[in-house]
Amino acid sequence: MRLVATRSIQEGSELAKPIYNGKSKILIQKNVKLTFSMIQRLKQLGITYVYIKDALTEDIMINSPIPDELRLEAIQTVKESFAGYRNQGFGKNAFLLEKTNVKMDNLVNTMVNQIQRNDEVLSIMSDIFISDDYVFSHSVNVTIYSLALANELKLNNKKIKSLGLGAMLHDVGKVFIPEGVLNKTGKLTEEEFAIIQAHPEMGFEFLRQSSSVPLLVAHCAFQHHERLDGSGYPRGLKGNEIHQFGKILGVADVFDAVTSNRVYRDAMLPQEGLEILYAGSGTLFDQEMVRTFRETIAIYPNGVTVQLSDNRTAIVVKQNTPLQERPIVRVLKENNIEVTPYDLDLSVALDVMIIEYNI
Repeated sequence: MRLVATRSIQEGSELAKPIYNGKSKILIQKNVKLTFSMIQRLKQLGITYVYIKDALTEDIMINSPIPDELRLEAIQTVKESFAGYRNQGFGKNAFLLEKTNVKMDNLVNTMVNQIQRNDEVLSIMSDIFISDDYVFSHSVNVTIYSLALANELKLNNKKIKSLGLGAMLHDVGKVFIPEGVLNKTGKLTEEEFAIIQAHPEMGFEFLRQSSSVPLLVAHCAFQHHERLDGSGYPRGLKGNEIHQFGKILGVADVFDAVTSNRVYRDAMLPQEGLEILYAGSGTLFDQEMVRTFRETIAIYPNGVTVQLSDNRTAIVVKQNTPLQERPIVRVLKENNIEVTPYDLDLSVALDVMIIEYNI
């Protein structure tokens, strides 16, 4: 299968993975041939990338430590929980928090087990869900990225699971932000931006109402927008004033934000998201965490088309862990002329580099 930008899909292309709607139900099933109207609808719904079937790449598999079914269950749990918090109001959620935290704890435990017994790197996560689920899918994606990074950093299981719950709830303060401000497509006013910036503190104050929520979990909501140089918010913490969990969440939160489709811009691809992190490495983000995070994700996801430095066009077939920047690719064109496909291992062919996505 190939990973293709929605803007580039041809009529008659056959879906290799299903597309889900805002209720985590299948919107378009796999094996369906896309019509012009379907493609236009996908664009309107904010789907940036899809996987399509292709005879030359039918053996390419999209593997991830976290199955789609588990992600969908987690998104639905977050969505239902956040809706309950909003309906109950800011000060009446102690019992509801205790009840939903049991569900989230179980989901986090399952995710940790999946990640620890599977050596696959994380592939792109913004490929199968429409954008109106952003806050909920973002919460789950940040949880998965944070767990993978914490595991790679060799944190013990107790810390990893605590971080996972904190990540799942890190944006809970947003349920108390007016939707007109939260989902505004145009530029925010200073007043509106100040309201948005209040969500970490609101999340912290909300979570610490319940004795079932560890204070450290509440601090995950409080600190995920803090930055090493003190330029973050809400408290402008610097360096080691920021808890290790806050630093991990800062990396995971920004990466998922820029690689997810938003109403005001298309998603970046993983390499572009990493460049954002590296640009802030040592000033905004912890250097070791940025370097380690790079080892947990597929920089060039399986199925993506890339351009090589010697003017060959290829599709990524398989990851070379831990050399994610040098995967195995299948060459389809040389100097823009189609050739009989053959595989090339970039961990061996060191004189060849991927220079750009061709998606």
